[in-house]
Amino acid sequence: MSKTNFNQGVFFNPETVTNVWETPQDLFDKLNEMFRFTTDVCALPDNAKCQQFYTPDQDGLQQKWTGTCWMNPPYGREIGKWVQKAYESAQQGATVVCLVPARTCSEWWHRYCMQGEIWFIRHRLKFGGSRINAPFPNAVVIFESRTKGHSYKAIDRHGNFISA
Repeated sequence: MSKTNFNQGVFFNPETVTNVWETPQDLFDKLNEMFRFTTDVCALPDNAKCQQFYTPDQDGLQQKWTGTCWMNPPYGREIGKWVQKAYESAQQGATVVCLVPARTCSEWWHRYCMQGEIWFIRHRLKFGGSRINAPFPNAVVIFESRTKGHSYKAIDRHGNFISA
């Protein structure tokens, strides 16, 4: 596989040639102050953000998500399944906060993300220990059972709200 960051709609981290983008710690810390996450539903043991987390072997898509969940899914072709699971888990009472690429042209974005609260992130994120910024914009999408209507806000890459 060549070191590319775009391949038929799938974004790869060009430094590791993977679709795993580790959550920037300062962004997570700011969001965790607001939400107090209980479970990281999509993690690896070395990048889990919560004490309770699901690994690929545990398959978070097959688990019941409860409480306040953090989700930074693999940014590959199955991302739509993860966003659908987040939306459906919120309908069953969970709060799910998702860090996703702002792919406003995707079916999963319009079907699910548009039903939640969206915080567009100004500037590109620098994931994990990466030396370069991601080649795509991101958004935080919040699914809660009590969400009524749509809400759109902007935050900086550190999680601080910004105004227009």
